[in-house]
Amino acid sequence: MTRLKPVVRLAAALPLFVAGAVLFFLMVMTFADVILRSAFNNPIGAAPELTRISMAVIVFASLPVLSARGGHISVDLLDPLFYRLHIDRVWRALMSVICGVMLWWPANRVVDLAERARRYGDLTEFLNIPVFYVSWFIAIAIYVTMIALLLRGVIELFAPRVLEALK
Repeated sequence: MTRLKPVVRLAAALPLFVAGAVLFFLMVMTFADVILRSAFNNPIGAAPELTRISMAVIVFASLPVLSARGGHISVDLLDPLFYRLHIDRVWRALMSVICGVMLWWPANRVVDLAERARRYGDLTEFLNIPVFYVSWFIAIAIYVTMIALLLRGVIELFAPRVLEALK
């Protein structure tokens, strides 16, 4: 278990580093855009496009790590019942597996859209960035999230101490 911990932390650090770097870029670009717009009446023309791409990268780079850690917002109205019945761990595992399985459909749909954008040669309006790059990044992130949720559910069900040891 002690050898697995650094590997898991490194695997989680990489997408979070990417998300943090893109967030920093977004903050600097927004600051520059406001200054240029206010002081010189000359905003960054591609700022809306870069903001959309940056937001997609931030959200979907963070999604697998958030899901693997069980950090989603959840409604806990029935949790006291599950605790009393001693099925809370089974319930959490079942929800992770169900959510992981359900991600198969949106991931496949995003792949279809990415391939259509590639075939049609869709480009962003200002910088002419091929749209399928961002779409494929989103699809891969959803697939990784799906795997993370499925693994989390299986580990929660059969080896819950592993999740506690990795915290």
